[in-house]
Amino acid sequence: MTQDAGKVISAQDRARLDQIFMQVILDAQAQAQATRPAQSGSLAAMFHKESVTDALQGCAMLIAGWNEGRIDEAGLTRATKAMRALELGELAARLERLRQIDEA
Repeated sequence: MTQDAGKVISAQDRARLDQIFMQVILDAQAQAQATRPAQSGSLAAMFHKESVTDALQGCAMLIAGWNEGRIDEAGLTRATKAMRALELGELAARLERLRQIDEA
């Protein structure tokens, strides 16, 4: 596994932290889906839909990585970038803290 693939999480830590990880991911998905375009118009709606899609795909990548025993770096980057585009900066910071989930 390359370094770019993400941080490795042990099976024991995954079992212990699974509920916390999934709460963060489910909250991120729900909040992204609850957002509305910042402006009216079809162009704003198109960019908003793209950001929501990126957020959800990033979360899916994080779940897939978690199931493989790692924090998927590409998924984390994609999800946090999309959350910031949706003006959900605090949620993006929560997602970024998943890198340290096993350090508590």
